[in-house]
Amino acid sequence: MRRFMLAAAIAAGVPLAAMAQDEGDRAAIEAVIAGQLSDFVARDLPGAWEDASPMIQGMFGTPENFGTMVENGYPMVWDNSEARFLELREEAGALRQTVMIEDPEGRLWVLDYEMVELEGVWKINGVEVRPAPDMTA
Repeated sequence: MRRFMLAAAIAAGVPLAAMAQDEGDRAAIEAVIAGQLSDFVARDLPGAWEDASPMIQGMFGTPENFGTMVENGYPMVWDNSEARFLELREEAGALRQTVMIEDPEGRLWVLDYEMVELEGVWKINGVEVRPAPDMTA
């Protein structure tokens, strides 16, 4: 598959350095989101807080306030399992990573993470719940 992507990129005239950067960004973004999801399950609020952007941190002020918001507003994130990373796309000048997760009842949720890069580190700048397929995992 990687060979096909490389051939397609060359055929389309995409610089190889840009493709490598995109793959590096993808891996880094997935690691940040996966880390925060794990931190919520472990109830490691300071760890989850570290992955939030300064804007999010400014809105909630403390890791505890942030955790309360996630527990009450995003229960599927608070108790999540089996994250599947789907599309990474640019939208309105921001990178957005689509993630499908499963909640404790086996329901699937699709989340759209807005990511920002600050001083070479990716941070989560917001999460939007999108309609998910009507099925269980």
